[in-house]
Amino acid sequence: MTTLTAPPKTAPPAARPRTRSGTAKWKRRIPLLPALVFTIVVTQLPFVATLVISTFQWNILRPGQRHFVALSNFAFVFTDERLRTAVLNTVVLTASVVLVSVVLGLGLAILLDRRFVGRGLARTLLIAPFLVMPVASALLWKHAIYNPDYGLLNGTLNAVYRLFGASNGPTVDWVSSYPMPAVVISLVWQWTPFMMLILLAGLQAQPGDVLEAAKVDGASAMATFRHITLPHLRQYLELSILLGTIYVVQTFDAVYTITQGGPGSRTTNLPYEIYLTMFRKYEYGQAAAAGVVVVLGSIVIATFALRTIASLFREEVSR
Repeated sequence: MTTLTAPPKTAPPAARPRTRSGTAKWKRRIPLLPALVFTIVVTQLPFVATLVISTFQWNILRPGQRHFVALSNFAFVFTDERLRTAVLNTVVLTASVVLVSVVLGLGLAILLDRRFVGRGLARTLLIAPFLVMPVASALLWKHAIYNPDYGLLNGTLNAVYRLFGASNGPTVDWVSSYPMPAVVISLVWQWTPFMMLILLAGLQAQPGDVLEAAKVDGASAMATFRHITLPHLRQYLELSILLGTIYVVQTFDAVYTITQGGPGSRTTNLPYEIYLTMFRKYEYGQAAAAGVVVVLGSIVIATFALRTIASLFREEVSR
């Protein structure tokens, strides 16, 4: 006769962890509220005030004639000849500085990625221009290098002329003769280390086994760079271009210090034109409208930059 046995008792299924209540989430966020309030007060309230001012026809020389004009100031921003020239100068200045800085930064990053004696000292010296204050950098280029009487460029030209038995060379006023290249070169000197740091980080994040496999397979250095290194650096190149564009498009120090927008408004970019509209023409509404346009353009560029940064983080996590 067989006996029936009861089936073994199984452990009850583990209860799912309870989700945090809304109160618990807010308790975690409360310590962040002071920083959030400070950020809103410092950044968002002035922007809202700028938006309000941009809807008024307001000249401080005629304080009693302030009146609401809706979007007329924005129409002025997109139709005024001086502002169109400033937009064109901003595009030329930003594109020139960013592209040249990226190319030079890539070359320097490739050199610094190699092992050689004094590499640490070389990195420190090459990063130094980025640590100089923008106004100090502009003053250095204007007086120590571009000055027609005692600047380094004319001094070097005179030395070369005397070396070949000729008298002193011609005195060139570099800022007046070549205003846009003068500003571009000074900004390239300042921003190339920034590009170099980003691209150097990308080179050092490159998998070493892939490079070793390419070397074993007989790939040349140029082929390795073109088919392996450059595709790996694509996102780092995008990031450096986007961040560089965000910073350079807001350049005011170099333009104001070196050329003051001249001669003939050939270097007047949008930030400097906004300054002239605000503090020379005293047109608060028009200056505010131009500032809003610049901010919105910067936000669009920053959105692409944040997406690139997020994709880089996702790529690092997936490794």
